[in-house]
Amino acid sequence: MRHTRHRSPESSEPTADPDARWLGPVVHLAFYALLGGSLVRYLLRHPPGPGVTWVVVSAALLALLYALGPVAGPARGRDRPASRPLVWLVAVVAAWSVLTVLAPSFAWCAAPLLILALRSLPAGAAIPLACLLTVLVVVSLQRLSDGFDPAVLVTPPAVAALMTGVFLHMERQAERRRALIEDLLRTRRDLAATERREGALAERARLSMEIHDTLAQGLSSQKMLLQAADRVWESDPAAAREHVREAARGAGRDLAEARRFVHDLAPADLADGGSLLAALRRLAERGTKDGLTVRHHIEGVPLPLPERGEAALLRVAQGALANVRQHAGATRAAVTLSYLDDQVVLDVADDGRGFDPGALPAPGREGGHGLPAMRARVAQLGGTLTVESAPGEGTVLTASIPLTPPEPR
Repeated sequence: MRHTRHRSPESSEPTADPDARWLGPVVHLAFYALLGGSLVRYLLRHPPGPGVTWVVVSAALLALLYALGPVAGPARGRDRPASRPLVWLVAVVAAWSVLTVLAPSFAWCAAPLLILALRSLPAGAAIPLACLLTVLVVVSLQRLSDGFDPAVLVTPPAVAALMTGVFLHMERQAERRRALIEDLLRTRRDLAATERREGALAERARLSMEIHDTLAQGLSSQKMLLQAADRVWESDPAAAREHVREAARGAGRDLAEARRFVHDLAPADLADGGSLLAALRRLAERGTKDGLTVRHHIEGVPLPLPERGEAALLRVAQGALANVRQHAGATRAAVTLSYLDDQVVLDVADDGRGFDPGALPAPGREGGHGLPAMRARVAQLGGTLTVESAPGEGTVLTASIPLTPPEPR
């Protein structure tokens, strides 16, 4: 990753980095402490005179110039031009250099200036400035020594190199960490968007199944009843009126289904604490019309089912009987609910014309929604749906779900 420190005016220093908050004040305090200590050391070793006055004035000007840093200086901000920290830092380094030439004791102030240079400038400019500061420190300390001191020649460059290397390494690590955080935030946003899309698709699938199993099936049944009434309107007015009344009752049930569907409640037959057994009985009674006889019976000991399981089995029974009326040409149908040890099984059998299960139309075509919707509904509860049929041999639809279905995801 390419190392850089300058940011565009639109970006700002990350506010979540605690190091950026405490490093600046520590550097400023260290600079003023070293500046004051160097001035005290100089005054203790030099008698009053014009030279001392110039040093004191220069030190005061350097302190004042450095104090402008928080306003003009190295803290990179959203509304601060990139050239201003460089101008301020050059001015401070120049004033310090002049002061160091006058009084070598002020060479110790180079350490915080080096940190400021590394914080404020890119590596290409900070490293040459660090070299210049090191040279001035070496020269100044040699002037303070009685003679040539090899330690003074080696120690400042070694310390400066160590500080520069550690600081640049930490900066690169911080850049990598910021990039990683940005990647994680971007990934989290993408994941949230994906989850929203998947949720929307799942909701669309649920809505399509609900509409098919309730409103579409009910409207189809009412259409058949009204067509039957129209056929016998002249020959058998009583039967025609009964068909119309049955269609009206079906419209009322579908209206209740639509209202509960909008509020995402249970099927109308299961509302107000209704049981699945009673709902299947009413469904069979309503299904006995137009020459179709529907029987229902229970096998095993009824066990309590979750509301989602009861709703799914009732929807499957509704859809299966609707298919029998519309497509099978059957005279008899049977709805059987069997309670086994670990699952409950719903069978809907008819004596109609049958069909080839392998030749079912694809979802989206006429008649192609019912079985896929039933299979998806049962699969959501960890169950299975099978269809056994052959031309001329009737059809048996079997839906089985475990008594303890998995929690919804």
